[in-house]
Amino acid sequence: MVQSNHPVGSKNKLKRFKENETFKNVLQPSRVDVSGGKFPLRGRWKDHFGNNHPIVLELGCGKGEYTVGLARLQPDKNFIGIDIKGARFWRGAKTALEEGLDNVAFLRSQIELVDLLFAANEISEIWITFPDPQIKYKRTKHRMTNMHFLDKYKKVICPDGPVHLKTDSEFMHGYTLGLLHGLDMNIIYANHDVYKNEGSPKEVLEIQTFYEQQYLEKGKPITYIQFKFQ
Repeated sequence: MVQSNHPVGSKNKLKRFKENETFKNVLQPSRVDVSGGKFPLRGRWKDHFGNNHPIVLELGCGKGEYTVGLARLQPDKNFIGIDIKGARFWRGAKTALEEGLDNVAFLRSQIELVDLLFAANEISEIWITFPDPQIKYKRTKHRMTNMHFLDKYKKVICPDGPVHLKTDSEFMHGYTLGLLHGLDMNIIYANHDVYKNEGSPKEVLEIQTFYEQQYLEKGKPITYIQFKFQ
């Protein structure tokens, strides 16, 4: 059998990229425009959604399962999934369109640009779901709950807005808790095994990503932290 030199998924990726361009719920600004302050929706996201409902972000949204799942549970809020890998969130964008979820959008961009994509206090809530823990010390700058990123989140979220971290990584859970304690942050809730210990919010238990289901099948505990900057 002659093997192709191209990865099996390469054609699918190209197809998804092209489809994303036609989806009304997908936005793909260039890094140059965003960095140069030329992103028109910053401070005006209500124009995109056509209402003044609270805006919730999922950072590093992957396939968009949490963005879509939250939108189903809370139709009175708007949800935006952000990820640089458009071929991944294509699934979430397509599902939202198929289900007529007008309170969902996906934004193809780097997380470090979040304060250039949204204005001060424009976001009511932030979800970080199963981020790469970046365990090696030299990768600390890429951890999505490090000081640099926390400062950016604080710029865009409302003063009393909650930040949620759901992860299978005990390292990420412990690292984040330690950092939050050191900064004297307002830790609302912390659980090192949400499916064995009671008290987690229903959206933590009722929405499961594809990878989360795989972790659970392997017996890995799922951890959760909710905190506020004030």
